[in-house]
Amino acid sequence: MTDVDREEVVRRLGEEGFVVLDVRSLREYRGEAVAPCDPRPGRIPGALHLDVQELLGLAPASVLARLGPPEASELVTYCHSGSRSELAAQVLGSLGYRARNYRGSWHEWSRDESLPAATGPDAEFTNS
Repeated sequence: MTDVDREEVVRRLGEEGFVVLDVRSLREYRGEAVAPCDPRPGRIPGALHLDVQELLGLAPASVLARLGPPEASELVTYCHSGSRSELAAQVLGSLGYRARNYRGSWHEWSRDESLPAATGPDAEFTNS
């Protein structure tokens, strides 16, 4: 598994089959909670949400129901600093998904004011 850098995420954002998966808590995803070291709250626009803690408790069939078949997309996971997302990418990879980690994650993304950020609920989020 190789990591994804910010430039690749920016370049491929919105590309068919390129799925950005936010594995932070729902409050972090919505921008209701932010680490003191981050200049702004939110998420990468278009990112789907599946908390890594929830992922760890799901059966493979439930992951398939939530994310679709592994061959349908390339998943890029991110969190605050790249640790939770690394674990999520490993778990998803073990289930057959092409999953890679954005190591810079929100900690890096939130520092670049030229990059978009979304807050609030999102119609695309996968967590119920």
